Amino acid sequence: MFENPQPNADGSFEIFYGPEAPEGKENQWVKTIPGKGWFTWLRIYGPQEPIFDGTWVLSDIERIE
Repeated sequence: MFENPQPNADGSFEIFYGPEAPEGKENQWVKTIPGKGWFTWLRIYGPQEPIFDGTWVLSDIERIE
C-alpha cells in the first residue's frame, strides 16, 4: 500500500490516519472519513518463527502529536 515509506531512526514506521494527509507524509497516510469507523489489517509476507510461536506481538496503534 505504501511505496518507500520513510523509517524513523529506530527502524519503526509512522502511518498517519485522518481525513487529510500531513504535509510531506502523503505516502504514509490512510484516509479516514469523519464520523465513520475503520479497521486496520496487517499482512505479513514471509513470516518467521517469532510470528508463529507468539514471541513477536504487534503493538497497538498509538496516537502521536
